[in-house]
Parts: sequence; structure tokens; C-alpha cells
Amino acid sequence: MPDYDALRDYLKRQTRPELVLSLEEIEEMIGDGLPRAAQRASWWDSLRSPQEKMPQREACLAAGYVATRLPDGKGVRFRKLKPER
Repeated sequence: MPDYDALRDYLKRQTRPELVLSLEEIEEMIGDGLPRAAQRASWWDSLRSPQEKMPQREACLAAGYVATRLPDGKGVRFRKLKPER
């Protein structure tokens, strides 16, 4: 199973409210291939089934982002969570 710490660390360094990474960029970043399930929207959706702990979702949330797979299935959009007041 890939380790998503590098993705988390990359996202933590970002200042943009939104960014898009291709699946290939993510694979290069984590130094491993993504599972086939990564092509499914639900695999990335940080807000769907939050009780189900998945390492890629946890990495995104730990960095302050929610992830959504792009409609073409070739990338992921990361949106910064709004800070709680």
C-alpha cells in the first residue's frame, strides 16, 4: 500500500485555495503506483463516508484539503478547507 505522507507534505506547503494534480504526478510524488480504485471518484472523495478511514483521504484532510477526482478520471482537484472560527 502506498504511503501518502509525501502528498500530505506537498499539500501542506501549498498556499493556493485550489490545485489540480494528475494521477501520474501523484504517483511520482508518492514513489509508487496508485491502486486501480484511484480512478473511481469515491476513492478520493474526502467528504463521502468519513467514518471509513482511507490513507489517501487522511493525508488530504491532514493537509487541510478535500479531494475530488476530475470528471475525466485523469486527475484530482484539491480544495483548501475553510478554517473553522
